[in-house]
Amino acid sequence: MCSTENKEEIQQISPEPALILELKTRRPPSFEGRAGCETWSVDFSPEGDWFAWSMGHGIVWVVAWPLDSEDSRNGETDRGDKSFSCGHPVWGLAFGPRPPKSAAAAPPAVTPPIRNHSLLLATGLENGVIKIWNVLTGNAVFDLHGHEGVVRNLIFPQNGTLTLISSSRDKTLRIWDLTQKGKRVQVLSGHKDWISCCSVSSDCSMIASVGRFDRMVCLWSLRSYTFMRSLTGGSRKTLYLLSSCDFSPDGAMLATTAFSGSSWWIDLWDPYTAEKLATLVENFEDYGQNQISSIQFSPNGLYLAIVADNRALQVWEPGKKGMVMQTQVDRDSNGICCSYHPQGGVVATGTRDGHVRFWRAPRTVPSLCHLCRFILRHSVSTHQIEPLPLPKTILEYLTYRNFPERLKTCSSGEEREVWEV
Repeated sequence: MCSTENKEEIQQISPEPALILELKTRRPPSFEGRAGCETWSVDFSPEGDWFAWSMGHGIVWVVAWPLDSEDSRNGETDRGDKSFSCGHPVWGLAFGPRPPKSAAAAPPAVTPPIRNHSLLLATGLENGVIKIWNVLTGNAVFDLHGHEGVVRNLIFPQNGTLTLISSSRDKTLRIWDLTQKGKRVQVLSGHKDWISCCSVSSDCSMIASVGRFDRMVCLWSLRSYTFMRSLTGGSRKTLYLLSSCDFSPDGAMLATTAFSGSSWWIDLWDPYTAEKLATLVENFEDYGQNQISSIQFSPNGLYLAIVADNRALQVWEPGKKGMVMQTQVDRDSNGICCSYHPQGGVVATGTRDGHVRFWRAPRTVPSLCHLCRFILRHSVSTHQIEPLPLPKTILEYLTYRNFPERLKTCSSGEEREVWEV
């Protein structure tokens, strides 16, 4: 069903990520020329030893990672690659459960048919059904029913529990307890149109969701299952659409993406105070060629991977340099989703033709200051830091209010088109 192509060297532009590997789908003849071949979702397993992508036509392929290990090239190991036929187009997928960040956050006892140490894969289908698979056995475990539209996003929180969060075009989010086979479910309602993306904070206290057409960014409590607040950034006179969101690994920032006319932008928020911290903007010459499909923070929180219509991948360093690398313009096979490897250094992007590309992303050793902030902000909110008797410079650094002035947001009365990076 798939083939690999190693890319040793490609032409560099200022500067360009190296394309290190590409998976190309080999479709059965009956699928040739048919619509529905898009790779809508990709994901690495929590330990980084498996990779899954929806290759179109209701098929999900799961392969052992790394793909180019010496043993696998020599045929000395049974890789155990698997394909899952879901029966309907797959729009979202996620591995789980995600291990807790600390040993103190031990997961609860797991009951059959989900046993301890099982690696699960959740797939969200076009008909609203969520299928749960056991990756190691290749068997379907059970189905979750309730959504009445396309299941666009699936997330396992990073606390080791068998909790699954889904967002759908039926305007709702659902929180499923997989130990009860999904019989206990919490429904979060409030969006007025499609939910295009959702994300969970690292401390598992908040869920962020963005509505594509209602232009709402909502924050929900994962502890009380209630609406907390919405994020707004002032008046905009031009029509825009929201597309994606992601929490930073320490939970102290939330990135949301939008596009309109001849530009797209990324807003960086403090989810605790609803304050907008910075904005990254890029303008285009061609009107309408600027949709952002996906965004994700790197595991160390230093970079943002962005997939947009005109390029397969861009990588930004928001706090210092802005954009640090981008791929060549590629309108024939542009990306629509992305996922970082848990150890960083590699970004996978899915394309509209059902293929997957793996890019070598920046590997930067974080500074001691960043590591201290990273650890502190994982467990301490902005409201808890602000009263501390700290020098202003340190306080601004800990609360991510030290972005360069050129990245600061304009006042609500200013036009978005004049913002530049």
